[in-house]
Amino acid sequence: MKLLSRIHALLAAAGSVLQSPLLLVIRLYWGWQFIGTGWGKLHRLDQVAKYFESLNIPAPHLNAIMAASTETLCGLLLMLGLFSRFASLALIGVMCVAYSTAEKEALHAIFSDTDKFLAATPFLFLYAAVLVFAFGPGKLSVDALIGADKKN
Repeated sequence: MKLLSRIHALLAAAGSVLQSPLLLVIRLYWGWQFIGTGWGKLHRLDQVAKYFESLNIPAPHLNAIMAASTETLCGLLLMLGLFSRFASLALIGVMCVAYSTAEKEALHAIFSDTDKFLAATPFLFLYAAVLVFAFGPGKLSVDALIGADKKN
């Protein structure tokens, strides 16, 4: 039994060492992806607004600006690890709206056809934002540097 306890302690220590670098990689990669999608929307606002209108999203032009701005700004905050939980929560909101409008079929298939839900475009974006919200930005972040995220 002592051997199992020692192995468990070793694995837990290894996992702890990897937590912050993993969160950094997630923040950098997915923050950059959010910035890219948001920036792309900002540069095609008329097209995005028309698409939003086709999805019956109210005030499509205003919502296109809001979604694009949120993805761009919060993606940058995510990359920096600054106000990470706020930024990830805002991005979770945007991705939930994306699922409930553009990916309705995939959302409704969450339990009946999980592959369809998991293959939908918003899934990995949502997953990354949820990870950062749940675990924080890690020790390799501006939040940790300024003491804003006491958990790290």
